[in-house]
Amino acid sequence: MDQLKQTVDREAVLNLLQAPNKPPEELLLNYKGILYPGAVCSKELFEALETFEARNDDLLICSSPKCGTNWVFQILSEMVSILKNKETVLDQLTLEFGNLQLFESNKARPSPRIFSTHLRFPTIPKSFFEKNTKILLVIRNPKDAATSYYRFHKSLPALPTYDSWDLFFKDYMHGNVCYGSYFDYVAEWNKHIDGDNVMAITFEEMKTDLLAQLKTISEFYRLPLTEEQLCEVERRTSFASMKQKSEGTHGKLSEAFFRKGQVGDWKNLFTEEQSKEMDEKFQQKLAGTKLGDLLNYEKYCKF
Repeated sequence: MDQLKQTVDREAVLNLLQAPNKPPEELLLNYKGILYPGAVCSKELFEALETFEARNDDLLICSSPKCGTNWVFQILSEMVSILKNKETVLDQLTLEFGNLQLFESNKARPSPRIFSTHLRFPTIPKSFFEKNTKILLVIRNPKDAATSYYRFHKSLPALPTYDSWDLFFKDYMHGNVCYGSYFDYVAEWNKHIDGDNVMAITFEEMKTDLLAQLKTISEFYRLPLTEEQLCEVERRTSFASMKQKSEGTHGKLSEAFFRKGQVGDWKNLFTEEQSKEMDEKFQQKLAGTKLGDLLNYEKYCKF
């Protein structure tokens, strides 16, 4: 059995699992016009992030919620552990989660530090760009992302509960959810995707040919894994493998983070009218852009 342990911030996990006796609007933190999960984010931490000191050998993963962040984080953790011939530790550092004490402790962590974030482009600490840190952008077709996000809300008491998919869809389309509009997120990144230190991959490409994407990721981050080592990473990070180990790696959050991992699950929720509404939004915001083309919308988002 693979050796695997988790050292994520337990306080953050417990906060997500709690069911605070608050109305939905009080579960969210509004910071500079964007909503965030108030159980794990704070104004003080966001202010501290403005002076965060990145390193040029940090490994940063950026994505809109429910687009494959945890998957890619585990992939990088396995790659680093194999190269160092050490036990794999899922020491996930989400930039905007936690408290000031955790923020300070991150400064002393040994390299390479693996960070993930759902922050919008303008909110990412500037030092990542000043240090030319390698940034991997993970995107997923918006219909599956919305579907997975809705299921996620139903699994976590610390997030607002929706009585129906229709109500969630309305908020999702208007950007009235944590981290704001999916379409604005991708459109903002589209302006910066050509930088030498940025690379974009899609959830769908990873599902289609994981080994090929592992090679691309390792080359981008300059992690010199052999073919045999990449095959081992593939074995350890298939969805089935991660789901099997999820109780040990993510505890009570395992079901929320590893539900299906499918492409096309949106067809079980979207009405024809909702599908057309999102099609129009995509045409307005992303059609013809580099990231819009990468999403292969016609293949993955049509009935």
